[in-house]
Amino acid sequence: MEEERIEEQTEEPKEEKKKKEGFFARLKRGLQKTRETFAAGFAAVFTNGKIDEEFFDNLEEVLITGDIGVRETDKLMTEIREKVENEYIVDPKIVKKWLLDGIRREMATPPDAYRFEEEKSAVLIVGVNGVGKTTTVGKLAGKMKDRGKKVVIAAADTFRAAAGEQLEEWARRADAELIGGREGSDPGSVVYDAAVAAKARNADLLLVDTAGRLHNKKNLMKELEKINRILEKEYADAYMETLVVLDATTGQNALEQARQFMEVTKLSGIILTKMDGTAKGGIAVAIQSELKVPVKYIGVGESIDDLQKFDADSFVDAIFGDDF
Repeated sequence: MEEERIEEQTEEPKEEKKKKEGFFARLKRGLQKTRETFAAGFAAVFTNGKIDEEFFDNLEEVLITGDIGVRETDKLMTEIREKVENEYIVDPKIVKKWLLDGIRREMATPPDAYRFEEEKSAVLIVGVNGVGKTTTVGKLAGKMKDRGKKVVIAAADTFRAAAGEQLEEWARRADAELIGGREGSDPGSVVYDAAVAAKARNADLLLVDTAGRLHNKKNLMKELEKINRILEKEYADAYMETLVVLDATTGQNALEQARQFMEVTKLSGIILTKMDGTAKGGIAVAIQSELKVPVKYIGVGESIDDLQKFDADSFVDAIFGDDF
């Protein structure tokens, strides 16, 4: 009996470890293009055995080329230069450790980053068309269902015909109730109906897929303000979040999209998709550094398991590791 109890106690951690290792392998594979971008540059910088002005110039160039961003690169380089000077460092490997520790620190998610998963919540998902927004809504619904949560999805993107069809399939897979409207109908009325349904069903999470339009900020602002007003009134006891979905393959354009959404609504988190399709995954660092909004999820493939909570240590290890 004692052996059985021990086996029961150790089984779950083993399974959890297996899952973690499984995603790390997918993450490393998905970030291979980004890894290759940094590999050659880092190998040259950190194996020349000498810390001088050329060393700093080359390191700065590698970081900017990898889309770490000018602001974050300047911050990291200033910190490293000061440490090297003050501590009389001559070993490039120590500089590499400082650099990676600095990136981990910058990318760390706050303790309450996933509060919406633990209490009754309404989460608006925003982003331009083509970034994987609707698919992300479906994947999040599926993940919450796997945790035993009850989910209602509001198909408030009534301007793109295919959005409703996509969500219908994801809702079926996630066993979530989908509330939608006719193409071209008022998104606010869809959100109202969804909030009423979520209350009636005692749902844990209301996910709202919004329209991916950014060509008219004034209209977008009005639309998002209306949706928020409806939720505040009809779903007043729910915790509110707004997450923006960005396509990592667009590099600096993704950063600009996030900036534009920040002008019209308060963002609480970032979901980066298609990281497996870009050689400039460093954009994740640039976005969080520039906007001071945490990356909460990262996507490195098409399956539901390829969208996972962002983990700074795993991200840095997958890109930089110990190979160079």
